[in-house]
Amino acid sequence: MSEEAPRPLMLGGVSVHDLLGRPLVRLARRLVGAFAEEIPLYRRLPEEELDGDITRITEHNLRVISRVFRERRPPTRAELAPVRASAARRAREGVPLDALLAAYQLGVAKVWESLFAHAGPGDLDDVLAANRLILRYSGAVTSAVCAAYVEEREAMRSHEQDAMHATVSALLAGDRKALAGVRLASRYLVVATALGDESAGGAGQMDGRRRLRRFRDAWQRHATGQVLSALDGTGGLVLVPLDADEPGWCRAGELVAAASRAAGVPVWGAAEPAEPDRVPAAAKLAEEVLEVVRSLGRPPGAYRLADVLLEYQLSRPSEALTGLAGLLDPLLGNPDLLRTLKAYLDTGLDRRRTAELLHVHPNTVDYRLRRAVALTGLDPVDPDQLQRIGAALAARRTLNGG
Repeated sequence: MSEEAPRPLMLGGVSVHDLLGRPLVRLARRLVGAFAEEIPLYRRLPEEELDGDITRITEHNLRVISRVFRERRPPTRAELAPVRASAARRAREGVPLDALLAAYQLGVAKVWESLFAHAGPGDLDDVLAANRLILRYSGAVTSAVCAAYVEEREAMRSHEQDAMHATVSALLAGDRKALAGVRLASRYLVVATALGDESAGGAGQMDGRRRLRRFRDAWQRHATGQVLSALDGTGGLVLVPLDADEPGWCRAGELVAAASRAAGVPVWGAAEPAEPDRVPAAAKLAEEVLEVVRSLGRPPGAYRLADVLLEYQLSRPSEALTGLAGLLDPLLGNPDLLRTLKAYLDTGLDRRRTAELLHVHPNTVDYRLRRAVALTGLDPVDPDQLQRIGAALAARRTLNGG
């Protein structure tokens, strides 16, 4: 036995679905006119688009609303399929999501105004029932539009990222054939990046994707041309286009700081300017400098080779590295001596500042320095020996990772 059809909702003695269904085509055109009048973006659309796709999807929505009122139920997934398809098309056309949602909200408001105009004093119960239904319709449509729009934009972004990764890979491989037809900048700031541990903030997979998107977008916002990147959740390579006469290093600090703020995590970056054919060498150097910076425990920020020249050189394979670090081995039995010697060099050979840093008396600093000299034969007062001490400390940092 079939279920009895629900009683029609009535306003002014006429069923609500008839109030919508009879003038549907005329009402759809009136709504599209309101979109063009009240929403700036729709005002700029060509007339053939307004009369075509926009009017068709508006008519479809009015039919769905009419059925929602007649059958007293939310819209079905099948009924929302054309809505999702339309939202995906708008995403591909570059229509902002807020403009799209504004059109749906305006349409619902206009429909409701049109229906209310027929309500009489005895229609309160049906007005309330119709209000609940149109709210359910509005919620379902908003969810469908947002989901379809975001899915399409993500698919477009994924395609763009695949193409970008392919370009970066071709640049790094020096594959001129793969780069045929690709418009490249005359120079790039090649930046190797590392992001702080995202798990420290309890971020889930969704948060990680959002962080990466914000990180990637920040570079583009601060660039005058198309930024190329090959990034994941831990960092990666970014190629920022530079003007022909622009100094390569000057903007690195600003760019890394902006990307860090956008991602909400500490960011380390090592930068090197290069023409397209030098990108492979610049990327290799930037990655090596970044590795040295991270191994030394340097704070987040932008670095270049000049910032770690000695440490970088000492990080290259060499028998001299162990020998340099071994110059300070006699101090290993007394960590206070090694710590004092390091602080003395860090403070520019200032015994009082060294004492303050170590929270000891200046006489204690003098005593420890004399002991260090006696054990190692290296006196920081002697310029030649001072250089050897500095190199030995750098070698120890390199070997010990900090």
